[in-house]
Amino acid sequence: MAVQPIRLFGDPVLRKPAIEVVDFDKELRKLVADLTDTMLEAPGAGLAAPQIGVSLRVFTWYVDGEVGHLVNPDLSLSEETQDGSEGCLSLPDLTFDCRRALSVVAKGFDMHGEPVTIEGSELLARAIQHETDHLDGILFIDRLDEAARKAAMKEIRQSEWFGLEKPKVKISPHATNGFGF
Repeated sequence: MAVQPIRLFGDPVLRKPAIEVVDFDKELRKLVADLTDTMLEAPGAGLAAPQIGVSLRVFTWYVDGEVGHLVNPDLSLSEETQDGSEGCLSLPDLTFDCRRALSVVAKGFDMHGEPVTIEGSELLARAIQHETDHLDGILFIDRLDEAARKAAMKEIRQSEWFGLEKPKVKISPHATNGFGF
């Protein structure tokens, strides 16, 4: 379909909880295709709709050669945790160790409205948790301890991309029923 610009840290759409998808139509299928194309082009392990300016609860992932998507995710997390390096396409060139659940069971829907369950551990679990956080307006740096968060913010302020331009607010090419930018 089409590669879309990725919204960067500071764009208000990244901090706004996304709304539940209710229409499983060709617009949603186009959104999933755009998310997939954009994620693969970046490249990244996942991409949530708010990262391309669409405030809907849908994300894609690319882990261990598998491409997938999930609409309206509901997660069950393991009590066992993992620490590992995490980054984000909306925070270019920034990686920090972040604690996540070791495994996840994610229930939701595919782009056609069919129920799906995704079970994953390690990197897939991390990607699903990270992208679901985006749908709730949470960035991975919010999950860091205070010292790591301060270090991350220092790196962000010193990055080449931070503050060069104000976040652009564009009209989404996808139907958002007034809830997208």
